[in-house]
Amino acid sequence: MKKAGMFDGAFGRYFLPGIILQSVLIGGGYATGREIVEYGAKFGAYGWMAGAAAFLGFVIVCMLSFEFIRLYKLYDFKSFMKEMAGPLYYVFDFIYMIFMVIIIAVMASAAGSVVEKMTGLNYWYGVTGITVIVGILNFYGSRAIEYFDTARTVVLCAGYLIFSAVVIAAHSENIGAVFASENISYLPDTTVMAAFWSGILYMGYNLVVLPASFFTIKRQDSR
Repeated sequence: MKKAGMFDGAFGRYFLPGIILQSVLIGGGYATGREIVEYGAKFGAYGWMAGAAAFLGFVIVCMLSFEFIRLYKLYDFKSFMKEMAGPLYYVFDFIYMIFMVIIIAVMASAAGSVVEKMTGLNYWYGVTGITVIVGILNFYGSRAIEYFDTARTVVLCAGYLIFSAVVIAAHSENIGAVFASENISYLPDTTVMAAFWSGILYMGYNLVVLPASFFTIKRQDSR
């Protein structure tokens, strides 16, 4: 009898798709803070609406996409697009390949910059290191990616929690004042709906990474 692994039970069904999705989603722009500023923080007290909109958007799209994948057993993006777009699937195939090259390039560039600033090492050490890691993970396949991204997510979330606690503790009065006064001084003419729409835009342009999580839906046996 084959021994069940950690991804063969509830963890693999309920948590792994989200883990893989956020692992691809948090790329160069998000890691450096550029996307946070561009799509949320610049709205000041309304910024949380952008986060809420992006969250709701991803929830709805993922629910519909994952159920479609489960019903038709489309566990890779090419099969998915063949079912969705018919004979024009190759157009998305071509665009997706371009996006993957761009995403890896942006991620590698961000890694190089972070390594250089944090350690003083040459920029190309970070670029080469992250590119080699991506290559190794793709070489060893989905199982290696599942283990690596799960461990990475634990470390990432721990880092975010610690960072958030430090920032909130240091700036709690300012944060409270911004929300109490509904401060939107960075964009004085903005509205709640503008922030909400910004979150939708962020979700929409990041949907290109959704196919990266399709292989994890094989474990879904019911709605």
